[in-house]
Amino acid sequence: MKKLALLGGLTPAQFLRDYWHKKPLLIRQAIPGFQAPLPRQELFDLARRDDVESRLITHREGGWDMQHGPVAKLPALKQKAWTLLVQGVNLHHPEADALLRQFRFIPDARLDDLMISYASDGGGVGPHFDSYDVFLLQAHGQRRWRISAQEDLSLEEGVPLKILSNFQSEQEFVLEPGDMLYLPPHYAHDGVAVGECMTYSIGFRAPAFQELGESFLDFMMDSIDLPGRYADPDLKPSAKPAELPADMVARIRDELNKIRFTDDDITIFLGQHLSEPKASVFFEPPAEELSFARFFQGAKKRGLSLHRKTQMLYRGSHVFINGESFEVGRADKAILAALADRRKLEKSEFENASEDLLEALHQWHESGWLEFS
Repeated sequence: MKKLALLGGLTPAQFLRDYWHKKPLLIRQAIPGFQAPLPRQELFDLARRDDVESRLITHREGGWDMQHGPVAKLPALKQKAWTLLVQGVNLHHPEADALLRQFRFIPDARLDDLMISYASDGGGVGPHFDSYDVFLLQAHGQRRWRISAQEDLSLEEGVPLKILSNFQSEQEFVLEPGDMLYLPPHYAHDGVAVGECMTYSIGFRAPAFQELGESFLDFMMDSIDLPGRYADPDLKPSAKPAELPADMVARIRDELNKIRFTDDDITIFLGQHLSEPKASVFFEPPAEELSFARFFQGAKKRGLSLHRKTQMLYRGSHVFINGESFEVGRADKAILAALADRRKLEKSEFENASEDLLEALHQWHESGWLEFS
């Protein structure tokens, strides 16, 4: 793989080997001459929408305040020490989505979203740590970062944010537009705006095993097949009627132990779970409903692209899109893998598509998951 300016001249393999999950990396001019694609007012407008996750954080002498969006009214621009956080900007802005896609040397199953932090002078969210890897790209103005590998990650009590109670800075950097700082999980950091600034955070999914376990058991409910019913033809009289019989416990244990989870079960669960749109994500169908013939004509003429809100994954013969899954044959799988990896299909790539696949693509277009290139 080639070296990337985005990674300070490292190849993705070198970065993953030496830094990912291990230690921070400061990259000066990761994107030379970078200019924020979203002006301030456009970000403020996003924060007012109820389909966009946002938070307003203010720091006063008395402590911290946090307001969840939609944020109808923001503090005055001249007021110091406030921060607006807008999640999932990539879902709503094509240039933000294109920026996020530059990090696809990490699998899509791990890539989460692009969050934008706007801060007035002195604004920040306090010293904290994240449970996931993050790239912090300076987009406008300056931000001073202090970071620490400290093991003490205890938090202040009685505040609405997860703020470290004993932050001890070990390194300090001031980032200019185009500079980027990578931090591994649980690395303590504190970013404070030097004047007005915007920082873009590229975050990664790190689901808790407890969350995955609960979701997996829900997913498997309809797949469990345990025929028969409990019976005890050899039951003996009981001197302790309220005690659970040991034979009953053993018999039911043996039946429950017949439940087995296969690699296919886990693959299908993960594909559906990780491609499922977030609760705030909605798709809009195209303005004009097209017949299959007109859709196919348009696809052959212009090609197709996944909508930026669409998440598509695959493994083996299984393909997953926006929480749905299905199995496909080898020829269709090659086409869909190309669509998932490149997020688009050229007009010449439909020649070997089956009728079932073409009908699926038509349905995805009608659902707003897919659009003409």
